[in-house]
Amino acid sequence: MKGTPFQVKVWKYLKTIPKGKVITYKQLAKAIRMPKAARAVANACAKNPYAPKIPCHRVIRSDGGLGGYSGRGGIREKIRLLRSEKIKI
Repeated sequence: MKGTPFQVKVWKYLKTIPKGKVITYKQLAKAIRMPKAARAVANACAKNPYAPKIPCHRVIRSDGGLGGYSGRGGIREKIRLLRSEKIKI
């Protein structure tokens, strides 16, 4: 993986999120032991060049909003991917 050390850390964690489950950017930040870095986590997800192989589509906002999606097709593709994993949106 090519990215900053922080981006790679986020992307590696993304690979551990099971299919059919979502977490928030804040939960991801806490999981990588950087609890105040939710915005930086969101930015790392936005720069993910490996989507959907590295599943940044499984990360949503704390208010339940979908946030963005860096992969081809944008937010529509994020919705399609989440629905294909039986996640209700």
